[in-house]
Amino acid sequence: MDLLDESVVPKHARDVKAEAREFAEEYIAPNAERYYRSGEYPWEVLEAAMDAGLVAGNVGEEYGGRGFDLHQLLALTEEFYRADAGIALTLQLASFGADMIEEYGSDEQKEEYLRPVGENEQITGLAVSEPETGSDLAGMQTRAEKEGDEWVLNGEKYWVGNGVEADWVTLYARTGDDETDRYGNFSMFVVPTDTDGYEAEHIPEKMGMRASKQAHIVLDDARIPAENLVGHEGAGFYMLAEFFNHGRVAVGGHGLGLAAAAIEEAWDFVHGRNAFGRQVNEFQAVQHSLADMRLEFESARALNWRAADKVANGDRGGFWASMTKVKSTEVATDCAERGMQLHGGRSVLLENRISRVYRDVRIPVIYEGANEIQRNLVYRQSPS
Repeated sequence: MDLLDESVVPKHARDVKAEAREFAEEYIAPNAERYYRSGEYPWEVLEAAMDAGLVAGNVGEEYGGRGFDLHQLLALTEEFYRADAGIALTLQLASFGADMIEEYGSDEQKEEYLRPVGENEQITGLAVSEPETGSDLAGMQTRAEKEGDEWVLNGEKYWVGNGVEADWVTLYARTGDDETDRYGNFSMFVVPTDTDGYEAEHIPEKMGMRASKQAHIVLDDARIPAENLVGHEGAGFYMLAEFFNHGRVAVGGHGLGLAAAAIEEAWDFVHGRNAFGRQVNEFQAVQHSLADMRLEFESARALNWRAADKVANGDRGGFWASMTKVKSTEVATDCAERGMQLHGGRSVLLENRISRVYRDVRIPVIYEGANEIQRNLVYRQSPS
């Protein structure tokens, strides 16, 4: 069963998809259970992916990357997440946030920070969320104050992928308090992780995606040069809004890969097990469950690839990105739950992949903007 066939993938993205599948089969899938159990950072898989040219592919060729467009990134994402979500997230977070440096950064920032990521000499992270603020981008409290030729940062960031491992992070901080323009009070900064006053520690172990590491960052009078401001002061919210449109299409791909894994695992299990004198797949209830899983998966995948077109073309990108993020991640959750039920008692055994998929699917419905927030955006941005 090959649910992630290339028929809906644009021709220019099919070679990348094939590369990603080959790599996933050789390096990600065979190591998935080991890294899930250990919770260690998968450095060796990351380095192999770098050697294969499948890390920082979103960085332009001019700066050492491969210049993947949104369709190519989605094609890669589906394949990686079917193999294992934790390792896949690590590989994709290695250049997370670098897009904004390429889009809005100065030439000097691109050479100093972007190029080493594109050339796989450094990895980065994106520091947006805070312990008490969740998905409210206009409510973040970490502050940046201008003092002479420096910015002084104070506050906390949470759920920062690679916050410990990264060489630098793109950080979102409050730079104003204009109550009449709450979206214009934020800016983006490049913050090297060796900056005095930057302290990061790993968040305690998660139930899923254990091969990916997130951090809690504390900024205590952390001083960075004035030129580390990305773009213009007060433009941070708008930079992130556009960045997340692309990111939510990719997170939809996280859901598609996980849903495909759940369906394939369930299909193989019921076609190889007997109960009450019959093969399990012969029961109509089982057939209907598998049929529903497939129906929902195909609906989500069609929407996801349509959303990729819409976002890439700037056609009400926020609306389509939010819709596909919700649909694909919730289909993954439903397929994993049905897959657990079809596995019966064996579903809870850690050695069975379906148990890891079940834990992993709980995470994408929350990150990149919780699905409840996405529903608000879908309603507000729906054409009247």
